[in-house]
Amino acid sequence: MRTFVEAATGLPTLLFTAALVVVVCFWLLVAAGLAGSRAFDPDADLGALGMGGVPVAVALSLLTALAWLLATGAGVLLAATVPDGPAAGLLRPLTACGALLVSWRLTRLLVRPLHRLFPDEPGPSRSPRGPGADRDGASRAVCRAADGIRPRLPQNRSAG
Repeated sequence: MRTFVEAATGLPTLLFTAALVVVVCFWLLVAAGLAGSRAFDPDADLGALGMGGVPVAVALSLLTALAWLLATGAGVLLAATVPDGPAAGLLRPLTACGALLVSWRLTRLLVRPLHRLFPDEPGPSRSPRGPGADRDGASRAVCRAADGIRPRLPQNRSAG
């Protein structure tokens, strides 16, 4: 357990640990209703990085979690196999960079199936050509006289 904690809180994995804390706090705010999952969508487009199609917060959260898992796991493996010394000091930053690259690639693969869960625009709540609709989608619903609104019937349409 001590090796795991040292790997998670040691440099350079500490950067991923701090980012993971921010991600967890963000999703707690979303769960409490104080923030929205699409809060960062107008600010960034991840399509160029191959992570488009889902909210930015989802893609970056997934990237952060995977990078943290891989970097911490690599740190534990390094601590178990490589003795302390200059070799271990050189391998730690390289494994963190490798973890980031591998997590980016994994995120790209995982985002593709998630795209179906996050459509670009929500669909209509009901079909415009429902049972009470005209050819052009205008409703033929009969309004009550107390509403003071005329029903949209073909004879009530005017060209002006």
